[in-house]
Amino acid sequence: MMTGGSMGIRSGIYGSLDKQLQNGVLPIQAARTKPCSKIFKENETLVHWICKFAGQKKVGMLLLCVISAAVFALVLYVGKGEEDRGSDYVLIHNRIRTMPPPPPPPSYFLGYTLPPGHPCNTFSLPPPPADKKRTGPRPCPVCYLPVEEAAALMPKLPSFSPVIKNLSYISGGSEFGGHPTLKQRDDSYHIRDSMNVHCGFVKGTKPGHGTGFDMEDDDVLEMEQCLGIVVASAIFGDFDIMQQPKNISEYSKRTVCFYMFVDEETQAGLKTKYENKKIGVWRIILVRNLPYTDSRRNGKIPKLLLHRLFPNARFSLWIDGKLELVADPYQILERFLWRRNASFAISRHYKRFDVFDEAEANKVAGKYDNASIDLQVEFYKKEGLTPYSEAKLPITSDVPEGCVIVREHIPISNLFTCLWFNEVDRFTSRDQLSFSTVRDKIRASTNWTVDMFLDCERRNFVVQKYHKEVLAHLAPPPPLPPPPPPPYSTSDPLRKVSPRRRRGRKSGTKHHRKVSKGMVVSQDKIGHSFSLH
Repeated sequence: MMTGGSMGIRSGIYGSLDKQLQNGVLPIQAARTKPCSKIFKENETLVHWICKFAGQKKVGMLLLCVISAAVFALVLYVGKGEEDRGSDYVLIHNRIRTMPPPPPPPSYFLGYTLPPGHPCNTFSLPPPPADKKRTGPRPCPVCYLPVEEAAALMPKLPSFSPVIKNLSYISGGSEFGGHPTLKQRDDSYHIRDSMNVHCGFVKGTKPGHGTGFDMEDDDVLEMEQCLGIVVASAIFGDFDIMQQPKNISEYSKRTVCFYMFVDEETQAGLKTKYENKKIGVWRIILVRNLPYTDSRRNGKIPKLLLHRLFPNARFSLWIDGKLELVADPYQILERFLWRRNASFAISRHYKRFDVFDEAEANKVAGKYDNASIDLQVEFYKKEGLTPYSEAKLPITSDVPEGCVIVREHIPISNLFTCLWFNEVDRFTSRDQLSFSTVRDKIRASTNWTVDMFLDCERRNFVVQKYHKEVLAHLAPPPPLPPPPPPPYSTSDPLRKVSPRRRRGRKSGTKHHRKVSKGMVVSQDKIGHSFSLH
């Protein structure tokens, strides 16, 4: 039972119960409705009206439902946005998957251009000298880069090889070249991605080992370790005098491989004795068991098949044994390959452009027997060989001056020299006659061709010497034998001959002087005649 005091206290806190009931709000409810009146303005909002007429529990439940509905709507909205974003992501991802992949970075050399204003960009050949007495071939200026700049431009990647990417070589046979049939020959000109062709060295395990053109094991190993640039030449049959390269930089002497191939006859005729297999910059490679009896045909093996002798080299410069190299290899490669983005370069003949003219010139000069030359040219003619004309442009010549070859070792250039060698093996050793046929057949399938530069540019970096047999004919006549000795020694004193005295004349002082004077003259004459004799 409550006391009045307690009732007073409660009345003091909450006011009278009746008054609060008259207002329609219980004490606890009134306390809880204050936040509603604070949040919402009284007599102005629907929420205030609800708070006023609804019960406590109902208001709480209502607020909870409203809040729950708001949260649920928010969740639906956010979920829908995530779903939309997920759908967009899937759509974009699918589009990316269906798009073609970006092209890979180039895996081959794309070439370069020299900086603007570089003197070589505007370089042009001067007019020929007005010396009408000299009508033969001569060198012309070439714009080289300094060795350091040329070496820095050496490509890091190989050049593009159109169509063919893998080239392997046929092995097994009794002869060096394998003698491919005409069907195999025709098939070798159908250029494909992967090919297996005849390319010499069909016997033995690898070039130089039981193949013919055999070399010592340490030489073969050394050649396999040449990884960059090789300069090569050969003398067989003691046909030429070995020439030492000039103007070679110290950098090239350290980084470029210089190889001279000789046979036993040439080795025996070398005037310079050598140790450690070197003469000057050349490393001398002695070759035994040469496959051909013709020294010039043997010379075509290193000339055209350097990629087989040096399987890991990237670039090569071939010069005939009669030539003297007078420019640095890096400068030559930069000028005739890298700057022109070419993979094979050779000079054209200085005055002949047509194979038929070249064949007649070979017959006149006795380079090969006429019947074999006629047979080869007639065979090519039936295959479609025509005289050279301007209709073949941009091809500038069908006849190379083949004593120099500048090349990169990639599948397409290796295939070209393999097939060129097969023609030399099948027909005559005059490689000028077969050059254009091989070039044009490969060009028809791949659009690849050989870059041909001027003969005068070739003569700028090599000096042509005479073969030994030519020097023998051009040698001056031997000196005349010395004259026979006099009948007496020239060291004996001269005999004095007394003049005859005329009878009836007395000798006097004056006459004696005249005779004495005559004796001096006579001695002078006699002494002069002895000196001439």
